[in-house]
Amino acid sequence: MTDTPAGVIVPVTRSVTLRQTVGYVIQRALDQLADGEPPQIHFVFIASWRADDPGSTADRKQADELLEQVTTWSQFELEAANADPDSVTIETAVIGDDDYRFSPTDYADLLTEYAETHNSSHVVIDPEYSLVGHTTLLEPFEFELQQRDLNVTEAPVDRSTRRGRLVDPGSPARFLTLFGGSFLFYQVLGGFSGLFDIVTGVATALIVAIALDDVSFYRDPTLTGSPKRLLRAVLYVPYLLYEIIVSNLVVARVILDPRADIDPRLTKIRVFVGSGFPLATLANSITLTPGTLTVKADDQELYVHSLVPFARDGLFDGALERWVRFVFYGREAARFPSPLDRGDTEVLQDPAAADPPESASAAAADGGVDRGVDTQEGDR
Repeated sequence: MTDTPAGVIVPVTRSVTLRQTVGYVIQRALDQLADGEPPQIHFVFIASWRADDPGSTADRKQADELLEQVTTWSQFELEAANADPDSVTIETAVIGDDDYRFSPTDYADLLTEYAETHNSSHVVIDPEYSLVGHTTLLEPFEFELQQRDLNVTEAPVDRSTRRGRLVDPGSPARFLTLFGGSFLFYQVLGGFSGLFDIVTGVATALIVAIALDDVSFYRDPTLTGSPKRLLRAVLYVPYLLYEIIVSNLVVARVILDPRADIDPRLTKIRVFVGSGFPLATLANSITLTPGTLTVKADDQELYVHSLVPFARDGLFDGALERWVRFVFYGREAARFPSPLDRGDTEVLQDPAAADPPESASAAAADGGVDRGVDTQEGDR
């Protein structure tokens, strides 16, 4: 813990009440200054990406621009109060871009670590603060912070917030995308059969868009990026179907031919596709391919059960990972080394581990090599 003056930490993201939250925090700082205490404010942007992710440069730029805007607002509030702009120390930082976080607990741990480093115990939360783009995570986030002995205050604002509302069309881009996609899907199922399908399709799509607006996308769709990703996804589907067919044939042969080798193993691979939807796409693509089953996703590490060596070799080759990177980030991102080349593969389960003790003794006598865990070349 450093010797810097105790201050307040304010997580920021774009919201309709952020401006008022900044004004509230500045006023508190001026009150603290009047009491003879040196005020310090830390505006922090909690990253939902990792620094070496494809497309992370744009995310970092947006975060820096928001922090710069918050600093400008702070200076304006100080000038409006006829206070010395240098009387309040204002710090900004982007934190959490060194690894992926997936739950309010992870983000609370990150903010707690920052608070301990800067000798701060007070956190002010914008009522409209959205953790990773979802206001539904705000209350669990505040609860986790309170469990860590942090003094958590919600900034008072003049306008009503989304807290406690059942539904709220917060983002027009998300709302329109959900509505359009749901309506089109409904019409495809109904065969575009007539006016009744159009009316019921509009009603159904409206319900879906309103209900899922806050929990559907981890970032807003855009007119430039989303159509490109959709087109690349259309190109990905035939490849995925091809992989499914080939894997079906391999697994069918193993089932029908008693001489074929079945070599079930639990494996671990570390992938680089980003969090949220891209990671879910890769994990489910692996599961859809016969012979492999994604058991668990832990940050960017996937635990996958493979039935035969063919499936395991295809998994370590990383073709699905490169395709998912292509879908979400473009052609340049697909030029990426395979997990095997990167040394990000490991076989965790080996039948040799179940050998009787005398076999283990023989293995130890043969150069002292323990073959209980089989790791791939370059394993970390």
